[in-house]
Amino acid sequence: MMEFSDRLHRAVLQAGTPLCVGLDPHLDQLPAPLVRRHIEQAGDPATGYARATETFLLRIMDRIAPLVAVIKPQWAFFEQLGPQGMMVLRRICSEARDRGLLVLADAKRGDIGSTAEAYARTFFEPADPSDCRVPPPMPADAVTLNPYLGSDAIIPFIRKNPQHGVFILVRTSNASGDEIQNLPVDDHMLQEHVARYVHEWGRSRLGECGWSSVGAVVGATYPEEAERLRRLMPDTPFLIPGFGAQGGSADAAVTALRRDGSGGIVNSSRAILFAYRKAPYAGQFGEDAYDRAAEAACRDAVCRINEALHMKKPGE
Repeated sequence: MMEFSDRLHRAVLQAGTPLCVGLDPHLDQLPAPLVRRHIEQAGDPATGYARATETFLLRIMDRIAPLVAVIKPQWAFFEQLGPQGMMVLRRICSEARDRGLLVLADAKRGDIGSTAEAYARTFFEPADPSDCRVPPPMPADAVTLNPYLGSDAIIPFIRKNPQHGVFILVRTSNASGDEIQNLPVDDHMLQEHVARYVHEWGRSRLGECGWSSVGAVVGATYPEEAERLRRLMPDTPFLIPGFGAQGGSADAAVTALRRDGSGGIVNSSRAILFAYRKAPYAGQFGEDAYDRAAEAACRDAVCRINEALHMKKPGE
């Protein structure tokens, strides 16, 4: 089967951009008329919020599917809605794949032994390994992982079907990540030691494109560190959060990518999903046109990322 890295590389080149859209449906930012309508129809708030979330994301996904290659649903925003939220998440993942999008499950799993195996089956294998007609409970093409528990938490995922990949937390975009990730260990920061492990774990999963199916999460808010980490992980695709609402610029976001956009994906979530609430889109689109606002914001983000890539020197 085709390596995940080859699937990702091909999808990014076909889309013409490394932009990835994160699906983080903050309930308090959903359009109020949409929420009210679904609560009235459902008769209870829990069901109403779940249905409003589903409608909101499916309408946006229809708009952005032709523009990008990857979506990244954040598990917590669906888990907070309980079983109904998880049913919505399952449908979002399935519908995204039906539209030709790769699904990156932002679940940040990290546990040991049989527990890690069970997590891996959740995303990558049939619920009943003896019956392939039963799909994975939460079908995804890749998943984010926390490496704090060491290789026990990682190996079960990368030994699964080669068409699936992982992105391991190395340098996150949040400021308090410094508290752990920048700790000095043997004259190097802890994040650099993790990067070396990521590189080593990925050596057995190199695709024909030259990139590994074992990726790293490296925030757009720290471009100098991204350059250093790229040297430690030369064939590792980066998942780059922090662009947009978290303040990372397009130039910073593409620091570790090649000029053709290969080498990773740049994520933007709130700045696209909730564009209808902010300038300039709020003045152009009303609450009922939130999907059109998201499409416009997505197109603008693609332009900014691609312009930053084109400013890189040939060969970079």
